[in-house]
Amino acid sequence: MVSRFRPEPLGQPLPDRTGILLCNLGTPDAPTTAATRRYLAEFLSDQRVVEIPPLVWKPLLHGIILRTRPAKSAAKYRSVWMPEGSPLAVWTDKQAKLLRGTLGEAGHQVLVRPAMRYGNPSIASQLDAFKADGVRRVLVLPLYPQYSATTTASVVDAVNAWCSRTRDIPEIRFVRSYHRDPGYIKALAQTVRKQWQVDGRAPKLVMSFHGIPERNVRLGDPYQQQSQETAQLLAAELGLAESEYLLTFQSRFGKAKWLEPYTEPSLIALAQQGLRHVQVMCPGFPADCLETLEEINQEVREAFVHAGGQQFDYIACLNDQPAWIGALRELALQHMQGWDTHSQPSEPR
Repeated sequence: MVSRFRPEPLGQPLPDRTGILLCNLGTPDAPTTAATRRYLAEFLSDQRVVEIPPLVWKPLLHGIILRTRPAKSAAKYRSVWMPEGSPLAVWTDKQAKLLRGTLGEAGHQVLVRPAMRYGNPSIASQLDAFKADGVRRVLVLPLYPQYSATTTASVVDAVNAWCSRTRDIPEIRFVRSYHRDPGYIKALAQTVRKQWQVDGRAPKLVMSFHGIPERNVRLGDPYQQQSQETAQLLAAELGLAESEYLLTFQSRFGKAKWLEPYTEPSLIALAQQGLRHVQVMCPGFPADCLETLEEINQEVREAFVHAGGQQFDYIACLNDQPAWIGALRELALQHMQGWDTHSQPSEPR
């Protein structure tokens, strides 16, 4: 019988280590049509993301979408690309380094690696790197505060796929969601208060979350409820009345009905109703990315102003804010209880 498992390298055993895999959605390697096509092909082939039978979906994906969408998406990526690379990759990498640093300052010798569900560095490659470093305990921490089968469960799928072809797997724990985590809520509130100090307090704070098809919620996905809980807790932390904030959903794809109200039409309606000053944030995105920097801060801003609005304040995501890194540390420590994180070597071999 031919084994389907990869052989494990022989050699001296390494000291047991603990690692944190900080997972985000993904990004093209470059803001080019070719790189964006590769990324979208992987992303849109995930049945957690597009729940259409493959026999129906694949001809549409490869025959139409991947021939037309990559060039348009690449242009959008170019409009937000940073000197260091894709914003999502840059911020996720910084968060991983800062998380490792703050854990180290607290006496916890834990390796932290960033990983992307789609694109690079892949989840599989980073788990391979952990094994090479002697990591025997892995905490998988998705950068999705609100659970959805389209995001968090897809990360679990990727980790399990790696496990299915690995002979000696480490102990693995998953962070399912943290939409009500006090540190996360306080970090979000801090970003809003900083904006208020600069631009004053707008009559309306719009909290825009990534959308998912309404059908997913009917089938049991808790994402909508968790997004609502986050919005309510954040509003309470900020002392906002119900009339002073609005929860919306963005990034609709395809013709199916997605969670409502949609972000851009909602901002247009607010401007048409006479609202001149609005502040917009994306609480479900811990790191700025295409969906926040281009879709919200460019497209939605333009729509609001065109409809009669005058001042559109985009509130940046948590990114490398110290309060957020501290919240990540406490969240990680909570989920690593019982693991020895103090006596490990501080550097991988």
